[in-house]
Amino acid sequence: MVTEVVAMSFLGDVVGWFTTGAHWTGDSGVPNRVWEHVWISGVSVIIALLIALPLGLALGHLGRGGFLAVNVSNVGRAIPSFGLLVLSVQAFGIGSTPAYIALVALAVPPIVTNSYVGVREVDSDVREAARGMGMSGTQMLVRVETPMALPLVMAGVRTAAVQVVATATLAALVGSGGLGRYIVLGLATQDRVETFAGGILVALLAMLTEVVLGLVERRVTPSGIGDGAALPLAPAMPATFPGV
Repeated sequence: MVTEVVAMSFLGDVVGWFTTGAHWTGDSGVPNRVWEHVWISGVSVIIALLIALPLGLALGHLGRGGFLAVNVSNVGRAIPSFGLLVLSVQAFGIGSTPAYIALVALAVPPIVTNSYVGVREVDSDVREAARGMGMSGTQMLVRVETPMALPLVMAGVRTAAVQVVATATLAALVGSGGLGRYIVLGLATQDRVETFAGGILVALLAMLTEVVLGLVERRVTPSGIGDGAALPLAPAMPATFPGV
C-alpha cells in the first residue's frame, strides 16, 4: 500500500514537472532541448549516410567485400558508445565533436550492412536483363539495384536513426545539448523526477523517429517493391537507452 502511494506521488510529481511553464521556455526549455537533440541526431545520421551508403552499395554491386561489410558492422556494434566518447574527449576535448564521433560510429554499421545485403539480394535474372539492355555497371547500380534495395536500405537508416536518438543523451556528458541535459542534471542533483521526465522525452522522440521514418520508407519505395517477400529484412538491433 505504501509503495503504491509513493509511486502515485512520484507520477504526480512527473506530471507536475511537465505542466510547469518554466520547463517549456528559454534555452533550457523542452522545445529548445528537443531541437538540440534532433539537430545532433540528424547531423550524425547524415554524416553516417555519406560514409556508409556509398560503401555498402558499392560492395554489394561488386559482389566482393561481404566479409568486410559484415565485420565492420559487428565491430561497430561491439564498440561501446560511452567508451568511444571517452576516447574522443581525450583526443578532441569537451564539446560536440566527441559526441558526433560516437554517434556516427553507432549509425554506420546498420546502414553498411543493410545496403550491402539489399543490393546482393537483387535477383540475378534482373541483373542479366539489365545487362541485356546494354546498361553499364554504374547504370545498373543506380537504376536497378539501388531502387530494388531501397526497402532494406531504409530499414537500416531507420534502425540507425532510432539508435542515435536514444544514445544522443550521451552528448550532455561532454557539454553538448539535447534531452540528455535533463538526465545528467537530474542525476547530479538527485532529482529523480527530472531524470525520469528526460527519459520519457527521449523515449517519445525515439518512437516518433521510428514512426516518421517508417512513413518515409513507404513514401520513397518504388511501387511494387517491398510489398511481398522479394527482399528479406535483416534483423534490426533494438534501441537501447544507455545509462548516463
